[in-house]
Amino acid sequence: MAGSNRPKLVWLELNGCSGNIISLLNGSEPSFAYLITVMADLVFDQSLIACEGERAMAVLFGLQDQEFILAVEGAPALKNNGRYQIIGRWQGNEVTGIDALRMLGEKASHVIAVGACASHGGVSAGRPNPSLNISVQDALNRKVINLPGCPCNPDWFISTLEYIITYGEPELDELGRPVFLYGITIHDRCERRSYFDQGIYAARLGEPTCMVQVGCKGPITPIDCPIRKWNDRVSWPVQANTPCIGCAQFGFPDRMEPFIRFDRPVAPGGGRGNE
Repeated sequence: MAGSNRPKLVWLELNGCSGNIISLLNGSEPSFAYLITVMADLVFDQSLIACEGERAMAVLFGLQDQEFILAVEGAPALKNNGRYQIIGRWQGNEVTGIDALRMLGEKASHVIAVGACASHGGVSAGRPNPSLNISVQDALNRKVINLPGCPCNPDWFISTLEYIITYGEPELDELGRPVFLYGITIHDRCERRSYFDQGIYAARLGEPTCMVQVGCKGPITPIDCPIRKWNDRVSWPVQANTPCIGCAQFGFPDRMEPFIRFDRPVAPGGGRGNE
């Protein structure tokens, strides 16, 4: 919006499924409408921008002398000089994702890697990674705020953006994640934690006890899903009787596999401890 005093926000989509911008559109408290009319001036996103072709690229290249916050979803690809990821054309030349990322990343006041693929490669960099996808951090020689998740909960992004606008950069952990979001594991807030403390484990999906023995990654995944939930705060995986698969942990999905396990010696109906 011309003349807006709101900070400019650029959302760059690289290799991925566009799940994070879809997740953001589903935000409710605050909503996406609040984000783009009150909090920030969203000036570019490939999925949402009204213009196309070189007119859209003109918006992107016109930002070089302006101040903005850069949000990136998806992983930058390196194969064949980035040609596995062409985001547009400018003045007759192809614009690769990695080139756009480096151009914008050098100029942005803050860079936010939104979702698993941007934060650490995620699914896009999963084995065998034929297009050589990497994380945003690995592509840039600067600090990046990482918001891993597949997808990122809309609240995680909006609260981080609001913190930056109001106070500046939030406290980050050793992996660049905001401590106020990623400081406590799912396990420590899980509604089934009492079953774990008593050593009562589910032997199969659907049983209402602790699912750590069937593959739940809650103990190693720091994020606030049990209290924030998803889909307008209606539910979250454990409440829906499925284990956490660790989508907000670095190394997802490869390091979190298998998502479901049936090889633990737990008696039908639940077992106790290491009995």
